[in-house]
Amino acid sequence: MTENASAAEPLAADSAIAVVGMSGRFPGAPDLDTYWRNLLGGLCSVTDFTEEELIADGADPQEVRGRDYVPSKGRLADADRFDAELFGFNRTEAAALDPQHRLLLETAWSALENAGRNPRGGTARTGVYVGGGVTEHMLAAQTDPGLAASIGALQVRILTDREFLAPWISYRLGLEGPSLTVQTACSTSLTAVHLAVQSLLLGECDTALAGGVAVDTVHRKGYVHHQGGIFSPDGRCRPFEERAGGTVPGNGVGVVVLRRLSDALADGDPVRAVIRGSAVTNDGATKVGFTAPGVDQQTAAIVEAWAAAGLDPADAQYLEAHGTATALGDRIEAAAASAAFKGALGTGRIGIGSVKSNIGHLDAAAGVAALIKSVLMLEHATLVPNADAGRPHPELGFEDSPFHLIERAAPWAEPGSGPRRAGVSSVGIGGTNVHVVLEQAPPRGGAEAPDGPEVLLLSARTRQDLDALAGRLAEALRAPDAPSLADTAYTLRVGRAPMTVRGYVRAVDRAEAAELLAGLAAGGAPASGGPDVLGEAWLAGDPVQVPEAESASADRGGRRTALPSYPFAGESHGAYRLAPVAPAGERAEAAGPAADPEQEIRALIAGALGLEDADDPEMTYFAAGGDSLTAVHLVGCLRDEFGLDVPITLFLEQLTLHEMARRIMAVRDGDDSLDALLAEFEAE
Repeated sequence: MTENASAAEPLAADSAIAVVGMSGRFPGAPDLDTYWRNLLGGLCSVTDFTEEELIADGADPQEVRGRDYVPSKGRLADADRFDAELFGFNRTEAAALDPQHRLLLETAWSALENAGRNPRGGTARTGVYVGGGVTEHMLAAQTDPGLAASIGALQVRILTDREFLAPWISYRLGLEGPSLTVQTACSTSLTAVHLAVQSLLLGECDTALAGGVAVDTVHRKGYVHHQGGIFSPDGRCRPFEERAGGTVPGNGVGVVVLRRLSDALADGDPVRAVIRGSAVTNDGATKVGFTAPGVDQQTAAIVEAWAAAGLDPADAQYLEAHGTATALGDRIEAAAASAAFKGALGTGRIGIGSVKSNIGHLDAAAGVAALIKSVLMLEHATLVPNADAGRPHPELGFEDSPFHLIERAAPWAEPGSGPRRAGVSSVGIGGTNVHVVLEQAPPRGGAEAPDGPEVLLLSARTRQDLDALAGRLAEALRAPDAPSLADTAYTLRVGRAPMTVRGYVRAVDRAEAAELLAGLAAGGAPASGGPDVLGEAWLAGDPVQVPEAESASADRGGRRTALPSYPFAGESHGAYRLAPVAPAGERAEAAGPAADPEQEIRALIAGALGLEDADDPEMTYFAAGGDSLTAVHLVGCLRDEFGLDVPITLFLEQLTLHEMARRIMAVRDGDDSLDALLAEFEAE
């Protein structure tokens, strides 16, 4: 229990879940320390590409030079690199393995190390709950006859399909608990966290990895902005702000390690935050369209999660929202959250923000990126702002709501009624809503062990990796919040996988250890600080298994602690690419003489609606199943294939498909009557 938790709100260790480890790579942040610095500074890590960069990376020059092309994305650097040998893949397999698989394997490894656990420890009853998106590599590899002939069609599928994301982690790390690949679109990774929580509470596993990955392509790529679509016209995502105009795509990966709080406390794990409750709902048919969000079930997910925690939503001090910055999405989410947090209605005391302003929309990894951000805020007792934060959108009515938009970094004061608490929401296309209730970690029990003579055992796959690892550890031990030398020695002994290239240092305090490690990192001898029996046995390759009762660190209370993770240094294994699509003019030429333009437009509409033809004179767009998403698609097709700039408002009228085609032809022929009709429609 936290120091000021009230008796009415006990921290039930048997029903709460501890976050004991985390790892992630996000735009502008190869690790979580950099991620936190970027968040604290309110930085936008979306990259704006030059025309030369995009074309050099294979983008279509004609598309890049188009007036609606936005050369921006939350890009994940080095997403094509992979330490294949460490995970047992040969070069051919590594090249075929989807980049999402590669990234998740490395991130799962790092997350376990962050929890002080050996990634190759053969940990039984460890579950894996992850998900990912569709990738260009997957689509290209699965349609490449040469690759199928080389390694077999089944092997291509196993190495590229996202349904094998979880099983590959379980297989390569020897994890024997449930292994589930989760898919709920944009809410995938937070749904994975919810399922992992439930599995732990049911006793299906004792430790769980949960998270997600999204790397649609490893290449530089922007997007085409469509009027009325979900993407921002200027490459910036501004959730809940008056300047909001849509979202920006991004890539990233994140994994958290979860355990029952009672087990984590008993084992002395480094608890980073506590999940008090979670819930998932679906909008069902109670919304205007399949892709649209819904108010009622978003509200229900929040209320049910706080009820599962035994808490009132009004106990929150912060809400990390889904926050896509689309007009419809933000409006519905603000209304749903206001209804759920009604106990604080009108107070404006709950801060609200969305990490999409910093890194873009990470699709299947969006929820875990938001969760990790919230855990970091709880750890640092600091509320961080949206990137380039501005004024809230007046239509959201924040002045009469429970919320205020975080505009600058500020200390997160611990409330007098209990610990710091936050909610994290994620919403998926298709209607799956997830909410997780987070609470600051309880104070770690027991006094920190005093410094004393310790042997720090290090190992890596190569000498270069060993030097990098020693350098990282030296830097960590110099930090103001460095772990004790006893905790460091204990974690290196029980929480790392032994490898063939080895070194050790023997030191009496952190300062000496950092100095000796820096010497090792600079290419020094693998042993320093004086000869040591344990260290020499380690260098000889012996399987050093020291009982805790006989280790100096255990005598002084050595515990698992967060230390720098393995310095993956794999080479680029590239990624498969889809063959470029011929320009519309070339496709039309190949198809023969052009048909009647109005007939072609009708055929385009029919194809988008899944109709065999559009010959029924009474069939309307909405009766045929048309919606706003289809309208955005058609507007883009009409521009790309026919050179027509058709207002999306045309598709909001109750028109037959024949009349719609005639109206579109009027745009083609420069008929001003269409503008007049649309102006009249908008006025009504």
